[in-house]
Amino acid sequence: MRIESYGTIDELNSHIGLLAAYSIPKTAAAELKEIQETLFTIGAELASEPEKKSPSIPIITLEHSTALERQIDLMEEQLEPLRNFILPGGHIAVAQAHVCRCVCRRAERMALALKAESEVSDTVLIYLNRLSDYLFVLSRFIGHKLGAPEIAWTPNKI
Repeated sequence: MRIESYGTIDELNSHIGLLAAYSIPKTAAAELKEIQETLFTIGAELASEPEKKSPSIPIITLEHSTALERQIDLMEEQLEPLRNFILPGGHIAVAQAHVCRCVCRRAERMALALKAESEVSDTVLIYLNRLSDYLFVLSRFIGHKLGAPEIAWTPNKI
């Protein structure tokens, strides 16, 4: 479970790197770089057995999650309220942000499963939860900035 957990964090970090390589707003690209650095810290924490954890590994704090919350709020100020579920797509960068969100959710599930058998910081779990929300709002924000349409989900359209 430990290897699956930090391996999924590594996968998420790679997907975020791909997202940052697209033509997205510069502020978003800068935020994604900071997120990648935080994910490296999380990966190091998850890879370390609690009794062997190096004191040189930085600690994830609630401030990391609070910073994501602030960014979510800033982006949402520029977006129309969400009135339906939306499908991933409309632009390749928007779709990639949704891939990042999904991998982040899996990373959160893996870290939670690891916590059932070993020590995992609550602040790591909180951060991953908030990060998936951030990535969802970022997908909408990127679409808004690029003029891409949001694709509303139409239930039972058969």
